Amino acid sequence: MRTYDFSPLYRSAIGFDRLAQLFDDAQRTDSSYPPYNIELVSDDKYRITMAVAGFERSEIEVITEGDALKISGRKERDEAPRNFLHHGIASRDFEHSFQLAEHVHIVGAKLDNGLLNIELAREIPEALKPRRILIDDSKESVQKLVA
Repeated sequence: MRTYDFSPLYRSAIGFDRLAQLFDDAQRTDSSYPPYNIELVSDDKYRITMAVAGFERSEIEVITEGDALKISGRKERDEAPRNFLHHGIASRDFEHSFQLAEHVHIVGAKLDNGLLNIELAREIPEALKPRRILIDDSKESVQKLVA
């Protein structure tokens, strides 16, 4: 794995420490289990699909806190020991964290056929959306502004 040195960024840029921390965290995270997809469904809609075969709804937790989404699975271990000849289906506990961009929120979550689907959407508040300003060339509107 390649590592990056962000110290030059810290020396010359103010307020970008959070971005550098995101890159640093992404390099350290083991994100291989359980496998997942992140899909762009449409312009401002996203879907995270996570393969959670063997987990019940009650064993999976989806939490948002600030701009972070945390998905975790905790297997209930009250089963008697089993004698596997081949054990290829993992069923270990997991925890995944995703950093959400501004104005991205969870629309819903569904568990279907061993796949956890989390729907996300970016909804920019009206006050932050671009507005077209009409240019009025009448003398009356100019006089109103001067007075």
